[in-house]
Amino acid sequence: MDKPLKTPPPYPIASVDHALRAATILQLEGSASVSQIAERLGVARSTAHRILAMLVYRDFAVQGEDRDYRAGPVLELASHSQSQVSRLRAAALPHLHRIVDLLDETANLTVRTGDTVRFIASVECGQALRVGSREGMVFPAHRTTAGLLLLAELSDTELDEVYAAERYGERAADRPDLDRLRAELGRLRSNGFAVNRGRSERGLAAVGVPVRDRDGTALAGLSVSLPSVRYDPHRLRSLVATLEAAARALERDFAEEGS
Repeated sequence: MDKPLKTPPPYPIASVDHALRAATILQLEGSASVSQIAERLGVARSTAHRILAMLVYRDFAVQGEDRDYRAGPVLELASHSQSQVSRLRAAALPHLHRIVDLLDETANLTVRTGDTVRFIASVECGQALRVGSREGMVFPAHRTTAGLLLLAELSDTELDEVYAAERYGERAADRPDLDRLRAELGRLRSNGFAVNRGRSERGLAAVGVPVRDRDGTALAGLSVSLPSVRYDPHRLRSLVATLEAAARALERDFAEEGS
């Protein structure tokens, strides 16, 4: 039975969450100062310093001669400043902020690797009831808005390779029904956008569109996430139009930055 996977813990530990988010920032962005980490986490500079000191102790971070912190050896997938993911994230942030300004809902940028997706950027809205930052989080691709959009780009043969039964072994229950998935992806190709209501997390709705490179290949998914109680199907056309405008602007900026 297909069921939502991610459920926030009933008793979240703020210090652990702060440390994990700090590590994610270093992994995705390459480096950051104490002040930058403090601002991003919304904590005092002294608190940010203690968090970073513990990350250094556990080899999740290292401190350079310039006093900035960078991803340590434990974070093997740390992005270098000129990597495509890092450049894409940097180009996307102003557009994510613009989406939040226009819609007052949380905006995200997501990339796919195999059968999973990773949120590489997330900007929260200011509403009291809101979807929190998903930056750095990993989800099964077929359970997320952006993941479905990116899977829709694959041929039947490529989809079979991504979800080959032998890849799952004891995790066979995690493998989606490919006939149902193909039918859904076919509808998404026609629509050009995706809607997710409670599929990845209970009480959450999301709408997304693809972000493409110069040759038309989908690089990422751009989405807005909101509490299900605030999702209104009558707003769908407006949400999609806002996201598509942001995606086209991001595509132009990313192409210019890489030229």
